[in-house]
Amino acid sequence: MIVISTGPPARARRSKLSAALLADMAVRALREEAQLSPKPGLVDRRGGGAHDDMDLPLLLASAEALRPTFWSIADVAGRMAVGVELREELGRLGRVGEATMLRITRGVNTHRGALWTLGLLVAAAADADDEREAARHAARLATLPDRHVPPGVVSHGERARQRYGVRGARSEAEAAFPHVVEVALPRLRRARTAGLAEEVARLDTLLEVMSLLDDTCVLHRGGLEGLRIVRSGAERVLAEGGAGTDSGHATLIELDERLQARRLSPGGSADLLSAALFLDMVPWPEHVARAERKVLACKR
Repeated sequence: MIVISTGPPARARRSKLSAALLADMAVRALREEAQLSPKPGLVDRRGGGAHDDMDLPLLLASAEALRPTFWSIADVAGRMAVGVELREELGRLGRVGEATMLRITRGVNTHRGALWTLGLLVAAAADADDEREAARHAARLATLPDRHVPPGVVSHGERARQRYGVRGARSEAEAAFPHVVEVALPRLRRARTAGLAEEVARLDTLLEVMSLLDDTCVLHRGGLEGLRIVRSGAERVLAEGGAGTDSGHATLIELDERLQARRLSPGGSADLLSAALFLDMVPWPEHVARAERKVLACKR
């Protein structure tokens, strides 16, 4: 067995957070991303966006269907040492979860990309003290091989990655989720500090990711021109003041109409927003300890 250890050799990992809690937060992140509105080209409370085979109830049902998978991922990650055996077990659980998702959605790919991203982060969060450490743990898992992946299975996103020479979801994970840790989470927290409403903060965070990400979901449907439209459109909304201003909101609706007309859906950006929401929900030990120290200081 090949093992990459994060501590003493052959030491089993000890989960700091319960599997049930991690699964619940992963499902909540998916549900809250789905309900966020108005999102350009994406399913939200208004309808299916650029999709004619999805709507909000379907996404919510899909998210709930993945709860047992996230629970199993967190459970096994809390008990096994980091290595190829853990990576392959996570892959097996992910394939079972995908089959469950497709059965619930009657074959519609609602959350395949999100399952990859959140599955890794749920596994990593089982033994991390903060989001950066979780992202690094997830990166180590992503780089390990899974010898049981069915041959010949190539996703639309992987085809787009190969064709256009961009990073894609796997490379994002292997690089420790830079668009989540370095872009989405800081933007989300700055927006809250500035006093923006939570929905506006999340929309602006999504737009920030859209403006930077080589989204393979967009590339698959619209090629490089489609990606240019998405990225420049998101930049323009932010330049107009973001989703919380009259001008920014109007520009956001214009972008949504343009993406729907071209059948462009920035699903990769949505997946990374879900990942940021998940990491933001986790009660990291260090964050809890810092909050407790502040409470004690205020009482003195």
